[in-house]
Amino acid sequence: MLKGKTALVTGSTSGIGLGIARQLAAQGANIILNGFGDADAPRAEVLQAGSAHGIRVGYHGADMSKPSEIADLFKFADSEYGGVDILVNNAGIQHVANVEDFPVEKWDAIIAINLSSAFHTTRLAVPGMRAKNWGRVINLASAHGLVASAGKSAYVAAKHGLVGLTKSVALETATTGVTCNAICPGWVLTPLVQKQIEARAEKEGISVEQAQKELLGEKQPSLQFVTPEQLGDLAVFLCSPGASNVRGVAWNVDGGWVAQ
Repeated sequence: MLKGKTALVTGSTSGIGLGIARQLAAQGANIILNGFGDADAPRAEVLQAGSAHGIRVGYHGADMSKPSEIADLFKFADSEYGGVDILVNNAGIQHVANVEDFPVEKWDAIIAINLSSAFHTTRLAVPGMRAKNWGRVINLASAHGLVASAGKSAYVAAKHGLVGLTKSVALETATTGVTCNAICPGWVLTPLVQKQIEARAEKEGISVEQAQKELLGEKQPSLQFVTPEQLGDLAVFLCSPGASNVRGVAWNVDGGWVAQ
């Protein structure tokens, strides 16, 4: 379905971003990976997922907190792939502390990576999408883009902002072949969440397994983690003709979290 399209997925060397990249590759999209750490293993995974379609998989290590590096990323996409057809804004970081104890530098970093980076990528991607009259902007927000939790003021603010950005861009592109939507996952067992579980286990003196059960039980009625593959399948749908009039939606995949 996506053969000939190029998808840029930020923060895609692990977790949700990698899962989405694999699912888009399986539909024939070329993929540009981005993130920290080893890129060879995720690149091999994505190539394998798209092997039936002969896709290309590139990598650019732009630091998504730096607008100049984001600009370099788009120059790379333009020169090597002819631009970006599908933009998945997934890069994100987390820090937990009460607002009065929240380190200013952590606030600034979370807003930069979780929110401002999506502004910079979107402003650079949309002109090319408008020129082709086809494009998809998919923002990975969170259940925390719809509801709040204590101790996560920066993350909640950034994710609420990302949902707002999604709606504005959707309205600005409403008469074109470009759509903009957000996916709002609940708990996904990513390295980021695994660290939170382990920190909770240590703090409360309980097993990691018990900490995991308690984490899910507090928020996610299904008591099951959302998987990167499920989020990737939703991203594929949002790229399909069937979703051509799905615009400005914040689509929660959260095991019932915000239904409560």
